Amino acid sequence: MKKISFRNDVLPLKNELFRLALRITLNRAEAEDVVQETMIKVWNKRDYWDEIESIEAFCLTICRNISLDKMKKAENQNQSLEDSHDAPDSSYTSNPEEQAMQRDRIQLIRRLINHLPEKQRSCMQLRDFEGKSYKEIAQVLGISEEQVKINIFRARQTIKQKFIETEDYGL
Repeated sequence: MKKISFRNDVLPLKNELFRLALRITLNRAEAEDVVQETMIKVWNKRDYWDEIESIEAFCLTICRNISLDKMKKAENQNQSLEDSHDAPDSSYTSNPEEQAMQRDRIQLIRRLINHLPEKQRSCMQLRDFEGKSYKEIAQVLGISEEQVKINIFRARQTIKQKFIETEDYGL
């Protein structure tokens, strides 16, 4: 086993942990708190680091669990990503109508992602936004790789179907 160093192996994960926490909590301040709590918990488990197969998966699992606990405590299930302000696609900069439509589509997709079941949302975020492998996602979530693939497939199908319905018929 590789000797794990907090400075070299754990601290570099802070941005990745922040992105995961932010995607779950949908709140920057909460996400920062989650990362801090994660780092403290990982540090407190330093005596067991030699037994850990992947320190990254270990940290992501702790981060995910803390984020979900905070969400349950706060009961913020209805909050959406509408608070974040992404710039519209620059290819539409000359047409304000296209800019508005692009912003609306992004908000719709975010709402659809937010309404997915937790496991599907987590699988999809780790795969599509964080670029994790199926094996890494399975380790983080404590499920099989096959279940990861199924959850991602179902999440994408649900979003695609609801997006098409909304685009065809409106909200």
